[in-house]
Amino acid sequence: MSGQGGQDAKFFQRGKIQEFRAELEAAETKDKKFTKRKTVLKKIVANITMGNDMSPLFTDVVQCLGTPLLEIKKMVYLFLVCYGRQKADQLHLVIPSFLQDCNDRNPLVRALAIRTMSYIPTPVVIEALTEQLRHCLKDRDPYVRKTAAICVAKLYAADPRKAEKGGFVEMLRDLLLDANATVVANAVAALSEIGDRQDGVIFKLNLTVANKLLTALGESSEWGTIYILDSLLRYVPERHADAEMIAERVIVQLNHANSAVVLTAIKVLLYLMNYMENRRIMEYICKKMGPPLVTLLSSGPEVQYVALRNILLIIQRRPAVLKNDVKVFFCKYNDPIYVKLAKLEIMYRLAREENAREVLAELQEYASEVDVDFVRKAVRSIGRLAIKVQPAADACIQALLDLIDTKVSYVVQEAVIVIKDVFRRYPGKYEGIIPTLCQHLDLLDEPESKAAMIWIVGQFANRIDNADELMDDLTYTFLEEPTEVQLALLTAAVKLFIYKPHSDTTKALVHKVLKWTTEEIDNPDLRDRGFMYWRMLAINPTVAGEIVLAEKPAITTDADRMDRGALDQLLLHTGTLGSIYHKNPETFIRNATGKALTDSPALNPLSRQVLVPVARTNIPPTTINIPGPGPPEPSKSAPATADLLQTDAPAAAAPQNGNGNGAHNGSSNDLMETRSSQESPEDGGDDDEPNPHAPASDPYAALDSAFGGYLADEPRPQNKDLLDMI
Repeated sequence: MSGQGGQDAKFFQRGKIQEFRAELEAAETKDKKFTKRKTVLKKIVANITMGNDMSPLFTDVVQCLGTPLLEIKKMVYLFLVCYGRQKADQLHLVIPSFLQDCNDRNPLVRALAIRTMSYIPTPVVIEALTEQLRHCLKDRDPYVRKTAAICVAKLYAADPRKAEKGGFVEMLRDLLLDANATVVANAVAALSEIGDRQDGVIFKLNLTVANKLLTALGESSEWGTIYILDSLLRYVPERHADAEMIAERVIVQLNHANSAVVLTAIKVLLYLMNYMENRRIMEYICKKMGPPLVTLLSSGPEVQYVALRNILLIIQRRPAVLKNDVKVFFCKYNDPIYVKLAKLEIMYRLAREENAREVLAELQEYASEVDVDFVRKAVRSIGRLAIKVQPAADACIQALLDLIDTKVSYVVQEAVIVIKDVFRRYPGKYEGIIPTLCQHLDLLDEPESKAAMIWIVGQFANRIDNADELMDDLTYTFLEEPTEVQLALLTAAVKLFIYKPHSDTTKALVHKVLKWTTEEIDNPDLRDRGFMYWRMLAINPTVAGEIVLAEKPAITTDADRMDRGALDQLLLHTGTLGSIYHKNPETFIRNATGKALTDSPALNPLSRQVLVPVARTNIPPTTINIPGPGPPEPSKSAPATADLLQTDAPAAAAPQNGNGNGAHNGSSNDLMETRSSQESPEDGGDDDEPNPHAPASDPYAALDSAFGGYLADEPRPQNKDLLDMI
C-alpha cells in the first residue's frame, strides 16, 4: 500500500483543462488495456482533491463510463458525485449508463451505480433511481442490498413523499429480517436516520424484531453493532421479564474491545433498567458495568475524558456501578488538566463515610500541585467533602486550616470561600477558627473570596472583638470595589450595627456606608438595598434585626445533583456528544430530535413521575401502517395522527395506545404530553423518594459549574435577594 501511495503522489500536480481533454481524446485510440485513460482520470481526481475545478471536463469524463474496467468506473462516478449537481442539465447523458450498470452482472458495479445515483438528488436522477432501487433492495447479493438500504435514507432526505409512496420504508422494514447481519445493520441505520428526522416516520420495535436484531449482533461489524444496539432504545418493554431478557443478551457486549460498543451497550442497559423491578438483577447489571468503564480509563486521554464525562452521569443515576472504585479515579502525574478536573468531580461524587479518609488525603496532595486551577478545584472539593460527609468534616476543616497556614494567596482564598459554606452547614460548630481567617485578610484580593470573608465578619460580628475595626478597614475602598463586594459590605455593616447598636464607631460606619450606597452608587440593586436597610433601621431597628439576622437554613448539596427526569433523558445519549456537554443534542444541533423514556406498564413508578415530554414538530397528518412479523399483540386503540413505522403488529391489529404500551404509539397527544419533573435523591435508586424541594427551573443549571452552586447566603446584585432576606 505504501508503494502504491508513493507512485500515486506524482498525479497531485496542478494541470490544465485543455491538457486533460487532449489526453482523454488521445486515450481513445491504441489503449487496449485502458492504461492511458486510467492515468488521466487519476490526474483529474487528484486535481479535484486539491480543490481545482474540473467541471468543464464533464462530457469528456462521462464518455469513459462505457469502459468495462471497475477502477475507471469508480473514478468516473466519483467525478459525477462532485459535479453532478452543477451539471444537472447534462445528467441525461449519464442516465443510460446508470441504468445499464444497475443491471450489470458484477454486484460491485450494481452497488456502485445505485450509490452514485443516490448522491445526486436531482429530479431526473431520482426518477431513474426509484425503480432501480426497488430491484436492488431485493438483489440476490447482500452487498447490493446493504448499499441499497443506505440509499433509501438518502432518497428519503431528498424526497420524503416519493420514498413513502414508493413503499421503500416498508422494504427497509423487510430487510430487518434479512439473513445477512450487515444488511440488517444498514437497514437499522437507514431507519434510524429516517426516524430521527423531524418530518420522518417514527421508528419503533417490538419484541420479535428486537430479538431478531440481537441475533444479528454476533456477526455484525463494530459499526453495525453500535447501530443495532442503539436501535434497541426504540423498543419499549411491556413486561419486566422482556426488559430482563434483552438485558441478558446485551450484557455480553460489555466485553467488546471497542469503546464505542461498550458505551452503547451500557446506554441500552441503563435504559432497560428503568423497566425492571427485580433489584437483584439490577444490582448484578450494575456490578457488570463497572469493570468495562474502569478499563476505558486505561485508554488515551481523549477516550478517558469521554468515559469520565459519561461516568459522571452514570454514577448520579446508579451510584452502585462504581461505589467501590474511587481509587481508580485518583489523578496521575501525567494526566492532562481536563482529565484531572473530571476525575476530581467523580471522586467527590463517589465519596462517602467509608472512603472519605482516602479521598481527603488525595485532595490534600492535589492542593500542593503546580497547576493553579487544579489546586483551586482541589481546595474547594475539600470543603464540599466536609459538607457532604459529616463524619469527615473535622478532618476536612483541619486540612483547610493547614492549607491556610501555607499563606499561598489563591489557596487561602478558595479555603475562605468553602469555609463560609461549612459554617452554614454546621452552625455553631466551627466558629472557633474565625480568628485564624481574620489573620489572613490581607491575602484576599478576589471578589468572591473577599465577599465570603465579609459575610463571615458580619454574620459573626458578636464573636469577633475587633469586628468594627475590620469592617472599617474593609470599607475604606468601598467605592472602588466590585458590586458583589459592595453588597456584602452593605449587609455586613447593617449586621454589625444590629449587634453593636451603642457603639459610636459602628453608628458612623453604617451611616457612611448607607450614605455612599444611596447617593454615590449607580447600581440600582445596591442603591435599592441601601434605601431598604435605611428605612428599616429608621422605623424599627428591632424588626430590622429580626429580618437581617433571621435563622438561615443549613446548606445542602442538593444543588450539586441533576434533576432526575433530565438525568434519565441525558443517559439516553450516553456515548454521544450530548453526554460530554451534559446537554441534550437538540439544544446545540439544529433539527435534532429529542429522546425521552416512553411510558409503559413496565416503567418503574419514580421514572414515570419525572418523565420529560419531548415535542415532535412538523409531523405529517397521514398514517403509514406497515405489517410486521410476529403475532398480534393486545392493545388499546387510539386515533393515529402521526407518521408511524409500525414494526410490531400486523396491519389488522389495532394501533397501540398513546402511553407507549406497545412497540409504537400512534397518538400525537403522547408526543406532546407534559409531565412535572422532580429531582431524585443522590442515590438515584428506583426505591428512593423524590426530593420535594427540587428546583423547577432549568434542570441542567446545576452543571454549569462543576464545583460551585451551593444554596449559600451569598449577596448577589439582584432584587430577588431582598425578598430572600426578608
